[in-house]
Amino acid sequence: MVDVKLFRDGMSLLGSAVTVITTDGEAGRFGFTATAVTSVTDEPPTLLVCMNRNSFAYPHFQKNGVLSVNVLQGHHQDVSWDFANRDLSSEERFAKHKWSTLKTGAPILEEALVSFDCEIHESHEMGSHSIFYCRVKDAVVGENGEGLVYFNRAYHALNEQSSAR
Repeated sequence: MVDVKLFRDGMSLLGSAVTVITTDGEAGRFGFTATAVTSVTDEPPTLLVCMNRNSFAYPHFQKNGVLSVNVLQGHHQDVSWDFANRDLSSEERFAKHKWSTLKTGAPILEEALVSFDCEIHESHEMGSHSIFYCRVKDAVVGENGEGLVYFNRAYHALNEQSSAR
């Protein structure tokens, strides 16, 4: 097995989109910042979201059975920090930003680059995390903007000029 520090250092060099994952329903309104999100298939449209089972919000996501994946824009570092800050209550996190809903009722960040409204279709456990397979029920694409990625333990804004030509 590879050393955990070496694994974490290596994974820090895998740039990922920064997202805020949210839920609402019988168990309440909760959210967290995540980079472990990817598409699985487009037939049917499905996303994969990884969540630490030790998170205070984990049982609420399981009980609600719905979530939204809100892809953050380059200027949304504050949103990412708010949803990663363990000192803020769920109410404080949501109060700082504007939200709406689509089909499932999971909160959609109004200024997101794109938001995917999902039902949790299936989940599997691996180590400390659960892997949620999420069927996309609706989506909304925001206005053009920069994407926010996390790379080498820092935030970076990406736009069309960021790519090599």
